[in-house]
Amino acid sequence: MRMYDIIEHKKKGMALTSEEIHFVVEGYTNGSIPDYQVSALLMAIYFKGMTLEETATLTMEMAQSGDMIDLSPIEGIKVDKHSTGGVGDKTTIILAPLVAAVGGKVAKMSGRGLGHTGGTVDKLESFEGFKVEIPEEAFFEQVNKHHIAVVGQSGELAPADKKLYALRDVTATVDNMSLIASSIMSKKIASGADAICLDVKCGSGAFMKSLEDAKALAHAMVDIGNHVGRHTMAVVSDMNQPLGYAVGNALEVIEAIETLKGNGPADLTQLTITLASHMLVLAKVCETLEEATQKLQEVIQNGAAIAKLQEWIGLQGGNPEAVVDYRLLPQAQHQKEVVLGQTGYVAGIEAEAVGKAALVLGAGRETKESQIDLAVGIVIHKKVGEKVESDEAVATIYYNDAEKCKAAEHILTSAYTISDEKVQPHTLIYDIISQ
Repeated sequence: MRMYDIIEHKKKGMALTSEEIHFVVEGYTNGSIPDYQVSALLMAIYFKGMTLEETATLTMEMAQSGDMIDLSPIEGIKVDKHSTGGVGDKTTIILAPLVAAVGGKVAKMSGRGLGHTGGTVDKLESFEGFKVEIPEEAFFEQVNKHHIAVVGQSGELAPADKKLYALRDVTATVDNMSLIASSIMSKKIASGADAICLDVKCGSGAFMKSLEDAKALAHAMVDIGNHVGRHTMAVVSDMNQPLGYAVGNALEVIEAIETLKGNGPADLTQLTITLASHMLVLAKVCETLEEATQKLQEVIQNGAAIAKLQEWIGLQGGNPEAVVDYRLLPQAQHQKEVVLGQTGYVAGIEAEAVGKAALVLGAGRETKESQIDLAVGIVIHKKVGEKVESDEAVATIYYNDAEKCKAAEHILTSAYTISDEKVQPHTLIYDIISQ
């Protein structure tokens, strides 16, 4: 088999065989196929596309190029949740104890985020002493006994995807739906879940800016998951403004806690309940979404959800008292209110700009070596559709560095659009996609 022939086949629009895809992934991962030939193939794929069978085969080949996590020691159906990323997206910290409190088992591996704010494991480290590394046997035992554990990614998941993505990034072939979908799903499948619940973000603060593209990606990932034997569904949700009000690690943790207490923002609560109800149905803990929703609301109201959060934090070495006393979480030294000096209605908030402002403060990573400041961030006070007076603050900046605060304030001010006419709030959930 020759790489030249495989490139020629795809250039002519032919579907690649499973043997050809295996040859490419294995050869590129072990270094026997050079960058320039894979670059040519990626460009041919970009223009000619891939069938579902090709995309599913590529996904599995990338997943099997590294460690395949075996979650079989955990009893029952294991459901994973994946978000395509956004600003203020702290749903895992709410979902995990919620689903566990109802009876689902959450065995999740999360990463450390590059970009606006940290990943889930960074946020969880806002609890002093919280350990994101647990021995495998202890991880299985904790989930079987307590129904919940979230740890940092270990081993080498889908190394072929990592290598291919780096090449796509420098050859202008990132934005191909099959390549995007297979990249995301290869890591999810390698993580060992039996079923997958996807939250595909759409809007200015998301990777997919248009609803059309977000739906196309959701359909592609759902098709791949189901094609390879993982029961998969997707929620397409809005990211044209931050989710909830808090953007920043410890600040998002506080908002997650308040949501579990029943005091969370309406949008964050609605999205979390929607995702959690689908996870419970996928796990066959509940038969219907209506039953799942009712049980989720019950564990919030009766305190079981917040108790499960405290139990979880304690199990992984964190201080559960921080769930009650927020002073035990990282605290910024200073606060600054952002006042626009305009009267009117909030017509738009550029979510990506809010994320950049948080990044400037130190809430996220620009490189893998960047150190995150868990205390800093932004709390939004006014969202789309709400009235604002000229002397009212639209947001508060939590900061430790005056120069960074000044830069963040400039970005944040430009993120807001004020209108004389009242505008309708954004739709939160655009679509739900299953088989």
